[in-house]
Amino acid sequence: MTSPILITGAGQRIGLALAKHFLSQGQAIIITYRTRHDAVDDLEQQGAVCIHADFSSDAGIASFIETLKQQTHSLRAIVHNASSWDCEASNPDFSSLFDNMMRIHAKTPYLINNACAQLLMAYQADACTPADIIHLTDYVVETGSPKHIAYAASKAALDNLTKSFSAKYAPNIKVNSVAPSLIIFNQHDDEAYRAKTLKKSLMGIEPGCQEIINSIDLLLRSHYITGRALPVDGGRHLK
Repeated sequence: MTSPILITGAGQRIGLALAKHFLSQGQAIIITYRTRHDAVDDLEQQGAVCIHADFSSDAGIASFIETLKQQTHSLRAIVHNASSWDCEASNPDFSSLFDNMMRIHAKTPYLINNACAQLLMAYQADACTPADIIHLTDYVVETGSPKHIAYAASKAALDNLTKSFSAKYAPNIKVNSVAPSLIIFNQHDDEAYRAKTLKKSLMGIEPGCQEIINSIDLLLRSHYITGRALPVDGGRHLK
């Protein structure tokens, strides 16, 4: 079996789209999920290894890493997609909110990247081409966000991890990030919110998950790009 790609948080939305894409290409994958949606059953039936993971504690992260190492001896890539879109308005326990955002968006990738470097090195040694780590950050890394302060700070920390790990693991492992703004709306988003959000970018569209798939495919194909953030924001930085 080919070395799998690990995708965290692949039970829905962007992570699920990535999982389906790689499976359609014949690429072995391992995914994590927090909630077992029906889509996880479908992925499992298609051959994906699906691991329930609780990244809300150090013990949960360590347990996942131990389980992962029982499943494979190498990894083609790690795509850190697991995320939580929490904010100060809905969580007045600011201390807990900040800790949770930093744990899921920064501490979890930090621990997984350190613990799984040898799995990525094993792929690189066998394939004679670099392995990859890809962090999904956010457009707000550049701007901050008054409504999602802890979230923005934690994604900025993940962006910084991209730079540090790329320097640490070069040339055997390339480490990059993809920084999207709007990709897909939630089902509960009303028309007023959708219209307001679309006006924030130059392109003015809901681009869909294929834009992230294309970006990650680009980074995986490259033998040279490392330590960079690929913005997928529709020109939002120019509005």
